[in-house]
Amino acid sequence: MPDIVVLNGSAHGIPSSECADALRDHLSDDDRTVGLAESPAAEPDLVRDADVIVGGDLRPEVLEAAEELQLFACSSAGVGHLDLEAFEERGIAVTNASGVHGPNIAEHVLGWILLITRRLDEGIRRQNRREWNHFQAFGELQGSRVCVVGLGAIGQAIVDRLEGFGVETVGVRYTPEKGGPTDEVYGFDEMSETLVGVDYLVVACPLTDETRGLIGADELATLPPDAVVVNVGRGPIVDTDALLSALRGNKLHAAALDVTDPEPLPEEHPLWNLENVYITPHNSGHTPHYWERVADILVRNLERVDERGSFDDLENQVA
Repeated sequence: MPDIVVLNGSAHGIPSSECADALRDHLSDDDRTVGLAESPAAEPDLVRDADVIVGGDLRPEVLEAAEELQLFACSSAGVGHLDLEAFEERGIAVTNASGVHGPNIAEHVLGWILLITRRLDEGIRRQNRREWNHFQAFGELQGSRVCVVGLGAIGQAIVDRLEGFGVETVGVRYTPEKGGPTDEVYGFDEMSETLVGVDYLVVACPLTDETRGLIGADELATLPPDAVVVNVGRGPIVDTDALLSALRGNKLHAAALDVTDPEPLPEEHPLWNLENVYITPHNSGHTPHYWERVADILVRNLERVDERGSFDDLENQVA
């Protein structure tokens, strides 16, 4: 029986077989064996002697069957769907995949900012019309003030990629006393002060009770009228009605939304009809390197286990 089992399933359209292949490549010089559950029905028998299971979720019957389980490596960043108490009762460590989306979502954000700033979409429209006619850019990214709300792995990746553009960065996080990679750091309760003079507001925090509606009418009114809002966090963090009102009233230059409220965005929703709104269907998280990065985290953790002889204090450990 395999030592590591990758459960059946996929993430962001990428089959979990790629995770098993990546693990086998990484562990080619290791004694551990990697097995792939070809179907959900095959999982209970396959996991009986496994020390490690990798997957998006672990059904109760599979957890019960995994008698030797020491670590569940969740392949998603969020673990709210897991019964963490059940894992704790059995002394099973749980890690998540925090950080795997950093590079691709950060590139998505930078792509939007550059497109809007240089009006590349207008260039594409003129190309489609075969029209050689000059147009003016909105401006330059250099010298602007960019606020990133959420300084986790994704926010950090965004700030890292902004570093070469000559911008001033402002970070907002739940624990501002921890500091961060930005030039300034504020707390969620300081949004009004933070947003003064911000040219680009990037929302990259998780949805919690505290962040729901964090960016509302007052916050949007604090931004300059030529500001741009980018949301790659969750739709309900930004008040949709307030955003619509600001965009329609020329109190914002543009909004780029990978997430919306509601979601999926209904066909008749007015956001679709605004020329200064750019929408992608919650796919900034897609990357062909997803499972490779999940495998990287697990391999680093297995190296820690080999060094310390325990499944404690692992990277991305949540239980």
